[in-house]
Amino acid sequence: MSKYLDLDIRKIHELLVEKKITPLDLVDEALERIEDAKELNAFITINDKVREEASTLGEVDPNNLFFGIPIAIKDNIVTKGLRTTCASHILDNFIPIYDATVVEKIKDKKMLIIGKTNMDEFAMGSTSETSYFGAPLNPLDKTKVTGGSSGGSAAAVAGKLVPLALGSDTGGSIRNPSNYTGIVGLKPTYGRVSRYGLVAYGSSLDQIGPMTRTVYENASLLNILVGEDEKDLTSVNKTKEDFTRLIGEDIKGLRIALPKYFISDIVTKEVKDRVMEVVSYLKEQGALIDIIDMSYLDTAVTIYQVITMAEASSNLARFDGVRYGYRTEDANSVDIMYAKTRSEGFGNEVKKRIMIGSYILSGENAKTYYDKALMIRDDITKEFNRVFKDYDLIIGPVATRVAPLLDTFNDDPHKAFMDDVLVIPVNMAGLPAMSIPIGTNSKGLPIGLHIIGKAFDEAMIYKLASNIEEVF
Repeated sequence: MSKYLDLDIRKIHELLVEKKITPLDLVDEALERIEDAKELNAFITINDKVREEASTLGEVDPNNLFFGIPIAIKDNIVTKGLRTTCASHILDNFIPIYDATVVEKIKDKKMLIIGKTNMDEFAMGSTSETSYFGAPLNPLDKTKVTGGSSGGSAAAVAGKLVPLALGSDTGGSIRNPSNYTGIVGLKPTYGRVSRYGLVAYGSSLDQIGPMTRTVYENASLLNILVGEDEKDLTSVNKTKEDFTRLIGEDIKGLRIALPKYFISDIVTKEVKDRVMEVVSYLKEQGALIDIIDMSYLDTAVTIYQVITMAEASSNLARFDGVRYGYRTEDANSVDIMYAKTRSEGFGNEVKKRIMIGSYILSGENAKTYYDKALMIRDDITKEFNRVFKDYDLIIGPVATRVAPLLDTFNDDPHKAFMDDVLVIPVNMAGLPAMSIPIGTNSKGLPIGLHIIGKAFDEAMIYKLASNIEEVF
């Protein structure tokens, strides 16, 4: 089998420009790899028109790095004419009639969508095991989880099935699987990338982001995803910038904070040791690193649960069997049709979150729980802003451990809770953050470093990440 997809995308681009390969060669290689690695269960739907699309792309544009490059899309981002299921039975026959804004941008760049990747049902989970289509497997050890909810995208990139993928991150859903599979995953600042066409879970937290093999590829892909969109009123109008511009720059004098809470005793020794190795290296490079105290981090998960479940119960009300998606066969009234469609169509995790969310939003509870959660969320944001007055970046581990075995993630609720504590505060504050691989444990399982930046300062994250990538 050819190995073009193992190359850096700059090299692939060069070969395309020199006409040594064609986009169809890349597509055929990707399809072959997906077929050979079927047991990874990374994809829910393959784009059956992709070969035809590759053949009709036209002349290679030497100035477009992404021309003809295959990409995978998480299955909660709508794609016109290509099945979009959110890994749920309730949408397993849903064919959208429009493209998400990010999909339009990808098509404008003449990239080729290979297919839609597996995930936790409606992005609710940390391991992708709530998928109606079964869990994707970790390419580095098939007995381990890929993480979630963007587990299929992570498996597709880590398994070298495609060089690039899109994920979404509501509470760590890009960074967690990137960490467990040893790839680079960035959650951009909230509002940086349009959410139009992303099937909503927690609207005030959801953000689409790039999942790639290298820091340069990640920054380059973010370049084409960003921008204000009149169809998403939360998207922000920012001056166009090149996110690759600081890559490779000296990090001397960079001020970095490491919150004490992120390296507590619940983080396993192998993860903590590796993070501290990176800290030592950064100090040698002239970066200034302080271990600091941060308030409110321990409240973030509870606040996240209140906010996301409330927003999910509202967002998922539209899946009722009337306009699109699954509808029960067995109903003789509208009420029974609604009830049976939703109880047969949704999985247990989704039903649990909808029910709790409905309770949170009912009557006085909205004031008691949801409004109070928003106030504490504001305090978390202020606490990050306080730290960022003195520091350029915050770092820590992405998770307390390496990828756990399938079906065991919740065996230790305290560890699962702490895994969330490490990633969720970032979503609460709407900040950008990345998982970058910094090596493996003795069994070859990846360990990632979490790099958190100021709002709209993704370029600074890429600067530090590229320096670490060179060495680790």
